[in-house]
Amino acid sequence: MTSATAYPNAPDVSSDDYLAIGLATCYLREDGEVNEVQVLEPIPSAALEAILKGVPTSYQWARGVALSTVVAGDGVQMPTDLASSGVQFCDQFSERAIAAVRTYKKRPEAAAHIPIGTTYTEINYSTERKRLLNSERLVSTEDNVKQHEYTHKVL
Repeated sequence: MTSATAYPNAPDVSSDDYLAIGLATCYLREDGEVNEVQVLEPIPSAALEAILKGVPTSYQWARGVALSTVVAGDGVQMPTDLASSGVQFCDQFSERAIAAVRTYKKRPEAAAHIPIGTTYTEINYSTERKRLLNSERLVSTEDNVKQHEYTHKVL
């Protein structure tokens, strides 16, 4: 049974739909320094299954919640146990959460790994590859792949 939709831009999603969220360790570059930040992110079903298989990840834990726990109407709300911890929401959290909910609707068996109300902590947590949130990619001509002179010629 689903409740009435509270998301006008996503009529196929209801407030009691399943969502996995995770606490990720990310980094911000500010004034030449790299600072660590804790970010709450929605986890799509494919990413959750990779995490459960032991792929190294920046997530410290993953938790199963109902969508209404973190997205209420037009805004987002921090889970009560994280409210005073300095954790930030990722960019476009609401949109990403609704997109992640759709992945669990498509693959409902993925939601069985972490039931609503439980937290999974047996994650292969690693910050070896740092997730920089505000990095800029500068593309130059040196980035072009060099091809042999007769790559496109018929010999």
